[in-house]
Amino acid sequence: QVQLVESGGGMVQAGGSLRLACAASGLTFSSYTMGWFRQAPGKEREFVAAVRWSGISTYYADSVKGRFSISRDNAKKMVYLQANSLKPEDTAVYYCAATAVPMPIATTPDRYPYWGQGTQVTVSS
Repeated sequence: QVQLVESGGGMVQAGGSLRLACAASGLTFSSYTMGWFRQAPGKEREFVAAVRWSGISTYYADSVKGRFSISRDNAKKMVYLQANSLKPEDTAVYYCAATAVPMPIATTPDRYPYWGQGTQVTVSS
């Protein structure tokens, strides 16, 4: 049974930083592309970042490029999202997701069959 468990969310002031983590189990982690999505109240779930199995290829939404960084540790079965220079518009529930489809890189929720429960990030102005 695949499980993804996020942690690291919280409340920060604008300009602050958070490091989100996602612990994976029940899958051959090193074979999966891992993604981060977010969903704000009343909005659709949107792509934030993804990293392919090797950790070398990373992809970002334009809205977070230059501020967020995704990474993974295959030995620990962990994926991370370092979020810097946070803005109030980054406020959302952040979800970790996994897909076995390597290419093309998956940036829509429907391409990820496995999801975590989410962690809340709140950025105050």
